Amino acid sequence: MKFKMFLNPQDFEDKAKPFLTENEDVYSLFYGVLQGIKAGRYENPFMATVEVDDQIVALFQMTPPHPLNLIVMDETKMEDIMTFAAKEIFKREIPVPSAVGVKHVVNAFSEKWQELTESRARVLMDQGLYRLDKVDQSLDKSSGSWRYARKDEAPLLAKWFKAFEQDTGLKNTPIEAINERVKQFLDDKEVFFWEDNGKVVSMMKKARPSDRGVTVSFVFTPHEERKKGYARTMVAAGSEELLKTYDFCVLYTDMLNPTSNKIYQEIGYRKIADSIHVEFVHEEGL
Repeated sequence: MKFKMFLNPQDFEDKAKPFLTENEDVYSLFYGVLQGIKAGRYENPFMATVEVDDQIVALFQMTPPHPLNLIVMDETKMEDIMTFAAKEIFKREIPVPSAVGVKHVVNAFSEKWQELTESRARVLMDQGLYRLDKVDQSLDKSSGSWRYARKDEAPLLAKWFKAFEQDTGLKNTPIEAINERVKQFLDDKEVFFWEDNGKVVSMMKKARPSDRGVTVSFVFTPHEERKKGYARTMVAAGSEELLKTYDFCVLYTDMLNPTSNKIYQEIGYRKIADSIHVEFVHEEGL
């Protein structure tokens, strides 16, 4: 086996793209982040392959402080690939605070990494990955309409960003970083608002466009506007708009939240994979 690291994201994409495009929905996160690396949005990205007889059998990508994303093409060699890759990453003293990807692949890597680093894996998110090709037109809709968020609404978006992190248990992002990201979201026209009687009551954003698909993320409704169907209507309308440009939409759901899973299925989203995000902590962090 050979472990090869890449500094040039285009070289890495040339190796990875045939497999990524063949499985564009399942590996939309990996592919979308790679486009961000190519655009210069991340510092010190880590990109690597494992090859056997000049054939790529695994892909690794990380944009610190975000998790290591990993893909295995030849699952018949899963055990050997993960043993080899974990040792190679460890040998190079590359920090891996967390990992994300298809559940059984992450679990296989996690087992090896815990042994090498004397750490323990803690599940941050147990997720389902869902795909939409067509919105169910029989869906009951809430009152109101969607529109793109305006630049003068940055303070509201920043406030909801913080609330979303609290709701989902994500680590708090510094306010300066939130403001930077909000500015980028608005500059790129990525944020969809649902407005009812002149009041913004729900939101979603598009993320990580690939050749044929796009991700729906950051679905949020403030507490006082919940249980009115706004989120479902927002995601349905926003997804339908995105499907005018893309062949499909994908989104991640919290498998511990049956309500949100039900809502997305009512829209027409169908589960295509189990995903997991784990962090590696030492005994004192448990």
